[in-house]
Amino acid sequence: MIPKSTILIIAGSDSSGGAGIQADLKTVTSLGSYGMTAITAVTVQNTTGVKSVVSIDPKKIYEQIVFTSEDIKPDAIKIGMLHSTEVIKKVLKALEKIKVKKIILDPVMFAKGGFPLLENQAISALKEFINKVDCILTPNIPEAETLSGIKILNKNDMIKAAKAIKTNGPSRILLKGGHL
Repeated sequence: MIPKSTILIIAGSDSSGGAGIQADLKTVTSLGSYGMTAITAVTVQNTTGVKSVVSIDPKKIYEQIVFTSEDIKPDAIKIGMLHSTEVIKKVLKALEKIKVKKIILDPVMFAKGGFPLLENQAISALKEFINKVDCILTPNIPEAETLSGIKILNKNDMIKAAKAIKTNGPSRILLKGGHL
C-alpha cells in the first residue's frame, strides 16, 4: 500500500501507549499515512499517571528531525511535548532548516493527571515558538488558560482565550473543551 502522505511526529514517548509518539503513530497509520518520529523525551508512565520524564539531548532531537527529513521529506509535522526552553529552540531551528509548511502544534504542558510536562521557565519560550511558527494550535483548556492568562469556565471564556492567544500567534486555533 502506498501511503497517502508522510508525517513527522515530534513528541515525547508514552510508555503506556495512550499519548505522545505512540498514540500519534497509531492515528497516522489508521489514516493511511506513513509516520516518522523525533522523540523529545521518554516518560515513565501508565494509565494512572506519570512517574518521571527523561529528557533527550536537544542536539539529538534536532538531528532526528533533520536527518529523517533529508531521507523522507515530510508532507506535514505534528508536534507534541516540547518540555524545555532548549528543546523548543532546537526544534524551531530544525523547522527553519527543513521548511515544512503544514504544522500542527499540540502545546503539551500537563499529563492527564496534572503532572507537569513543560518546565515553568519554558512557558515564555513556548509562547515565542507559537508566535514564530505558522501552525494549527490545538491546546486543551488548561493549556489555553496558561497561554492566554484567562480562566476558562464556559464557552465564552474559551472564545476569549483563543482570541487572546491569536493576538500575536497562529491564525488557526482548535481549543479542545474536554476539561470543561
